[in-house]
Amino acid sequence: MASATLLLPARTRLVGAPLPETMARALGRADRLSGGEPGERAQLLRHFQLLPRGWPAAALTRQMDVGDAAGAQWLRADPAWVRPDINGARLFACAEGMQLVQADVDALLPALRPLFGDLGFPIDAPNPARWYLRLPPGTPLPVFVAPEDALGADLLDSLDATTTGADAVSRRWRVLLNEAQVVLHTHPWNERRVAAGKPPVNSLWFWGGGQLPDHVSSPHAAVQADDTLLRALAAQAGLALAPYAPRFRLPATAALCDLRELRDPDALCADWLAPALDALRRGELARLQLDFADGEGYLLLRPQRWRWWRRPVREFAAAPARPTSA
Repeated sequence: MASATLLLPARTRLVGAPLPETMARALGRADRLSGGEPGERAQLLRHFQLLPRGWPAAALTRQMDVGDAAGAQWLRADPAWVRPDINGARLFACAEGMQLVQADVDALLPALRPLFGDLGFPIDAPNPARWYLRLPPGTPLPVFVAPEDALGADLLDSLDATTTGADAVSRRWRVLLNEAQVVLHTHPWNERRVAAGKPPVNSLWFWGGGQLPDHVSSPHAAVQADDTLLRALAAQAGLALAPYAPRFRLPATAALCDLRELRDPDALCADWLAPALDALRRGELARLQLDFADGEGYLLLRPQRWRWWRRPVREFAAAPARPTSA
């Protein structure tokens, strides 16, 4: 029978009016799933198993973009905008947030190729938002911070977290980033972007290093999403892919639906949770799981309607989740 799992943002991002009474009762009677690790990586790893373990985001998206990820180590070197402020500098945009087109790639990438090519790390951009370094297998790398964890944060703090320690590997990548920033900062193309009201591409953001996994599996059979990394994971696991839809549709199988960009609790309730709960009550849906990015969640099953003694949940972020109980 069909089931649905909804990937959702952190509960604090869905603060708004109290939940409708029917939904408040359903969530109060549901099994609460507590204690999950927060963040995008942890949330996706609750639904995908990678062997060997790791988080080689660059290799996964490269395989989806080009299909040549096997046999090499990959690192994302995404175009970024770093903006100085009174206390230092902050990462303001990266990758898709830069809204680059092919003309930007054609203008900027040739200036970076000698810097990385001389080190044996060729750089290319099969997609204007996703730039890659191809590294020889086994190239030592620091632990890089994903851009979603660095956006808006002080750049020096993020770089310190990215290149932990004072070892030669960390120093090498700090120097390489500084050299790339010099190349981009002085590039005349950025003057054209600024004149057109666009942010300059004045930095790169390294992240997602690793090799393509030998095996990716998932308990789901289909994924409904536009997110690049999620679709790349689904493709490696052999799941059926569908684009993001604006409202719930009864799936034919076990479906994972990506709603992490939603911020309107009213829209979530009206377009997704209400019709999904109706399908659950009619017996058309075997189970409904809500997975929030802060690590908490709910599992809703049809027999839970008899838990009439449970108190309703009036809003998503009202209280920490309880352990699963009968």
